[in-house]
Amino acid sequence: MASVPGPVGSRSLPAAQTALDELGHLLLGDESMHSVPQKVVDLVKPVMPAGSEASITLLRGDRATTAAYTGQLARDLDELQYEWGYGPCLEAAIGGEPVEIVDGREELRWPDYVRLFVDRGALSAIAVPVPAGVLSGGLNVYAPMARGFTDNDKEVLTQFASYAAVALTNMDALQSARELAEHFQAAMEFRSVIEQAKGILMEREKVTSDQAFRMLAEVSMRTNRKVRHIAETLVLTGEFER
Repeated sequence: MASVPGPVGSRSLPAAQTALDELGHLLLGDESMHSVPQKVVDLVKPVMPAGSEASITLLRGDRATTAAYTGQLARDLDELQYEWGYGPCLEAAIGGEPVEIVDGREELRWPDYVRLFVDRGALSAIAVPVPAGVLSGGLNVYAPMARGFTDNDKEVLTQFASYAAVALTNMDALQSARELAEHFQAAMEFRSVIEQAKGILMEREKVTSDQAFRMLAEVSMRTNRKVRHIAETLVLTGEFER
């Protein structure tokens, strides 16, 4: 498991450190790939400028999604970027560097997006990268005032992004382990039902184990059904199509 980054800088508010401590002590066994990013943005919002909304963008391959958000404004402004194919959260997620809109009324980058950005009620924004293993993403905050973010805010948000990266990396690894265990369990269950079906055929038809499996396989090929489904039908109902 990746380790949690060190404490936030001395200029940070006590509330920010408390929120970071809470994030750092998440019990991932009780969480999911949805609840972890939601926890991050819910903790970020109260320590950012008043009226701000936060979100997390995650990239898998070339597909961007908003994994969590605190308000509709954040979700809408994220999704507008996905539609246009550019904007601060995408640049932070892809480029690995923080990106800031200081004043949307003076911003010259992404003109189509910024016009809508201001129309929706935002004037400043900051996005910091979240490098989470096989995922990449951005932690985004949108504020209703120009020049909304102090150096302290940026430092705090960078620390949150580091914590989020650790949590999401570990959560992704845990989710993969869970899926592997589920697949293994399913495979064992499928094997068990096939063995039961073979036993029924061996007793009923007086054939060997290999011959019983071939009978199941022949029906599978003829009916275009999976062997395990044919085996389940035989075990549950006694019916077997020749």
